[in-house]
Amino acid sequence: MGALVKTIDAILFVMFAIAAVNAVLIDVQLCLPASFFPSSLAELKNWYVHEFDDYLGKEKPHFFVGLIWVELVFQRPLLVANLYGIWAAKPWYNTTCLAYGASFFTTMGAILAELSGSGKASNKMLKLYYLAMGFALLAILRGLLPPPSAITSSTGGRGTTKRVGQPKNKKMI
Repeated sequence: MGALVKTIDAILFVMFAIAAVNAVLIDVQLCLPASFFPSSLAELKNWYVHEFDDYLGKEKPHFFVGLIWVELVFQRPLLVANLYGIWAAKPWYNTTCLAYGASFFTTMGAILAELSGSGKASNKMLKLYYLAMGFALLAILRGLLPPPSAITSSTGGRGTTKRVGQPKNKKMI
C-alpha cells in the first residue's frame, strides 16, 4: 500500500505543479483586464483558447469567472501547500489534499455540466475537463488514504504505542 500511495503522490505532485502554473499564466487573465498582462501572456491564453476551442475562456460567462476566482483565492494556496506537503512529507498533507480535491471536484462538476449541456464544447475540450475531474477524484482519494509513514509504522498488532512526554497527574487546588 505504501508504494501505491507514493505513486499517487508522484502523479499528484506533477498535476499540482501544472495546475499552479496554469493558474498564474492563464486563469488570472480571465478575471483581470487584459491591460494588466504582457502581450506574451495574452498570446499564451489566446493559444490555449483556440487550441482547445475553449468557448468559456473566450466568452467569460459570469459563473465561470466566479469559479476561476474560487480557484485563485482558495484552491491556488492549497495547490502550493500540497506541493510543499508532498515534498516535505508533512502530516497535514492529507487534509489539504482532501480539501483541494473536494473543492476542485465541485468546480469541475459545474463546468462539465455547462460543457455537456450547452453542446458547444469540442471533444478536445471535454477530454481536458474530464481529465481534470479525474485529477480531482485522485486528490480526494489521496486525502482519504493514510500517509505513507502511517502505513509503514503500524504497531503490527503488538498492542498500543506508549506516548512519550505525557504530563503527570497534577493535583488541582
